[in-house]
Amino acid sequence: MALDEYEKRDFKVVGKRMPRPDAIDKVTGRALYGADMHVPGMLVGKILRSPHAHARIKAIDTSAAEALEGVRAVVTGADFPDIAPGEARNVRDNTMARDKALYDGHAVAAVAATSAAIARKALKLIRVEYEILPHVTEISDAMKPDAPVVQEGFVQENVPEGFSENVISYHQYGHGDLDAGFAQADKVITRRFRTAATHQGYIEPHAALASFGADGTADLWVCTQGHYFVRQLCAEILQMDQAQLRVTASEIGGGFGGKTTCFIEPVALMLSKKAGAPVKLVMTRQEVFRASGPTVSSEIEVRMGMTKDGRITAAEAELHYQGGAFPNITVQFGAMAAFACYDLQAVQTRGYNVLTNRPKQAAYRAPGAPMAIYAVESVVDELCQEFDLDPLEVRLKNAARKGTRASYGPTYPDIGLVATLEAAQAHPHYSAPLGPNQARGVACGFWFNFGGDTSVSLSVDFDGSITVTEGNPDIGGSRVSIAMMAAEELGVPYESVRAVVTDTGSLGHNEVTDGSRVTFAVGLATIKAARAAKREMCRRAAKIWGIDEDAVVWEDGCAKPAGPNAGKFEPLSIKEIAAKSSRTGGPISGHHEVNAEGAGVSFGVHIADVEVDPETGHTKVVRYTVFQDAGKAVHPAYVEGQMQGGAAQGIGWALNEEYIYDEQGRLVNPGFLDYRIPVASDLPYIDAVILEIPNPGHPYGVRGVGETGIVPPLATLSNAVSRAIGRRMYELPMSPPRILKAIKGG
Repeated sequence: MALDEYEKRDFKVVGKRMPRPDAIDKVTGRALYGADMHVPGMLVGKILRSPHAHARIKAIDTSAAEALEGVRAVVTGADFPDIAPGEARNVRDNTMARDKALYDGHAVAAVAATSAAIARKALKLIRVEYEILPHVTEISDAMKPDAPVVQEGFVQENVPEGFSENVISYHQYGHGDLDAGFAQADKVITRRFRTAATHQGYIEPHAALASFGADGTADLWVCTQGHYFVRQLCAEILQMDQAQLRVTASEIGGGFGGKTTCFIEPVALMLSKKAGAPVKLVMTRQEVFRASGPTVSSEIEVRMGMTKDGRITAAEAELHYQGGAFPNITVQFGAMAAFACYDLQAVQTRGYNVLTNRPKQAAYRAPGAPMAIYAVESVVDELCQEFDLDPLEVRLKNAARKGTRASYGPTYPDIGLVATLEAAQAHPHYSAPLGPNQARGVACGFWFNFGGDTSVSLSVDFDGSITVTEGNPDIGGSRVSIAMMAAEELGVPYESVRAVVTDTGSLGHNEVTDGSRVTFAVGLATIKAARAAKREMCRRAAKIWGIDEDAVVWEDGCAKPAGPNAGKFEPLSIKEIAAKSSRTGGPISGHHEVNAEGAGVSFGVHIADVEVDPETGHTKVVRYTVFQDAGKAVHPAYVEGQMQGGAAQGIGWALNEEYIYDEQGRLVNPGFLDYRIPVASDLPYIDAVILEIPNPGHPYGVRGVGETGIVPPLATLSNAVSRAIGRRMYELPMSPPRILKAIKGG
């Protein structure tokens, strides 16, 4: 799609705060989530998981479990067919171990029984003979040449020599002469940073209900961010045609990227196939932490040079990310995002993906960007302190803008970073007085956004109401935004439109709800589908009036003669055209399928005030403000919620949250009691300031907003805490013991 798509217009529906279509169902309990579906004859599935971080599976004896009354099926890795290398095989091997258990919590067997109690008893009867192997859970240890190898055969050809076989991929970006750039600087510093793995913290555990028929077809009901991708993966894993598997997405109780792949769905299908009955699997909270994907942990080194007046002359970063026992591309995103906020003449990033004996990583809102930008923005802030410069002025001086060559390659079109920085600078928060032990931190953030494969069908019902059928689970308010764009385009009231998320058998392929893509891509397809429906309604009106199609135009929700020469006819409303549709050619609809391009990149700026207790190391966030470019805020309340939610999760990531492993490689905090996410009392009111710099790649100027909000908080909080205690923090989370150690000079 061309980048001149944006149309200036006065909106009547878009930009308003319309009521949620799912609100009543959710507050009254009618909404059906993953674990809510029940069908006759349904069995209960349970999974046996490895207690070892790394162990060879020498033998599995399931005979006692299979003999237990009430057990209908037992599966192990041997039940799954061999498939070609690729993501599906990685998912297969993650959802059920074959030769080795690769992390604490790795599934090794599963049962389906007539009750949960029988299923739990059956798990205890399964005997697994393990050969415990050396393990590695930390990045620096995993990279050493003599480190235990997690999995063999994944090393790409371009990986530099000198590392273990756990270092499997390498990515490099940048341009310019680093040596010349650093030579121009008045100060060059090099700093090293660490971030812990964190979980998305969604409240709803993973759940799946599978029903495999005797004819080889199957149905799957699942809480997911992308049921088409679930179908694609599961069909390949079970060696089915995709058309033989229908996947329906339930309502989703949080995902944030953590439900963009499969963790139990292939197991549920295989149990159902073997048992000849429907099987439901629901993870416990402990299983969610031990065996579903957290984000990566990281070790990052940043080198940056700056002049006394605040000009960044050169910058480089090396990123080491671990995403568990299987390959991922998160470090690539981190390397691309690290310096994306700045207009730099000399820049380079290098990223290494490292395997460890940890769970397979999953996305977490802007995967890879928060850690990379945390490190970069911390160094920018330290240099600002070194030269006693205003941190927003320095960022403005170096900010990327239209025409900037991005650190990862492309040249930016219209972007909103400068506008967000100026808005932050002018906001009362930035100049507000601070109290004792308080300090203020700022940071910029960036995310790419993308479009991808999208299919939408819009039908004009006989009473003139509109149904929009789309294929992306609603995890952030997309149904209301899509309905609003359809209403805007057709010129009908919002209340006349309903957006429905359908199953995989009803539309062409739709990408996962991730990458901040849905409001952009599905909205674009909805607008195009609405325009197709308008053209058809104009054709029907022309037929009713007996005039040429070119003589009819669409205005204010009606078909009208294009001018006096077309004839004197009263406008025909959608209701009037729809009521006669059976006599003028049949049902009226509009469709649009696209691999959407033109998704605009997104920038944000955060300001945080903190108060650090010098005796306990406890950090209180006393004020927080988010500034972000939405392109066009279709539903401002939802946009604010996305911005606030990202900030809240980032606060938890910065101050408290981390995966902790013991010497045996076992996760020691797999629950909300010991893995502490922020609660209401931990957070201030988060003020959200929406800016609207239209994205030229969308008819309404829309940009994705769902992920950028989590990128700046890590650096924003670290900069604030560092200034409050007079010591620079280099590791997240900034828990009270770490802060006390820094205060004492440790």
